[in-house]
Amino acid sequence: MTDSASTSTSLPGSRRRDPVVTLALAAVSIPFILIVTFFASVPLPATKGQVFDAGDIAIFITALSFGPAVGGLAGGMGSGLSDALNGSIFAPFTLVIKGAEGLVAGYISQRSFRRREPVAWLCGSVIMVTGYFVAETYFIGFVFGNSAAPGLAAAILELPFNIIQVVAGGLIGIPVSRVLRTQLPSVLFSTTRHVGGSSPSSRKD
Repeated sequence: MTDSASTSTSLPGSRRRDPVVTLALAAVSIPFILIVTFFASVPLPATKGQVFDAGDIAIFITALSFGPAVGGLAGGMGSGLSDALNGSIFAPFTLVIKGAEGLVAGYISQRSFRRREPVAWLCGSVIMVTGYFVAETYFIGFVFGNSAAPGLAAAILELPFNIIQVVAGGLIGIPVSRVLRTQLPSVLFSTTRHVGGSSPSSRKD
């Protein structure tokens, strides 16, 4: 008995990227995100160990171009390593938050519906902003006090900077990823054609 859901949504011509290519892309994307995050950063006095950086631009470029596996792995590891090199106490949180940001944004960008890139960016942005707000509120409160008040104050002060980061990530990441998907070899991308939609690597909204 065949799976009617899968046969009704996929069309002939669908192609999955070679796992070796995925690993190679991740191997290139991790240092890309690490370098951008580490060098294009400014320390924020509001929160100990936190910085304002261009890392989200690199994460969205990677996730929207190459999908969830590369976006999640490179987003988490590249950003987490940058925090670790900076001596940030938030490195473990960054690993999880930025990894989830890249994973979710990459997954949604591979779906077949109009405006998928802005939706992918929005969902990834919500994960990043909310994740750090919660982590800062409770972690700083735990380390520097016996309540969430110190962390909440720091999280509120940093909130605008995190929003600016993800807005920049969308404004730059979406158009750059579209260019990459049309200019780079097709072997670098997964191509899944769906009924009612076109291939993520070739369509234009």
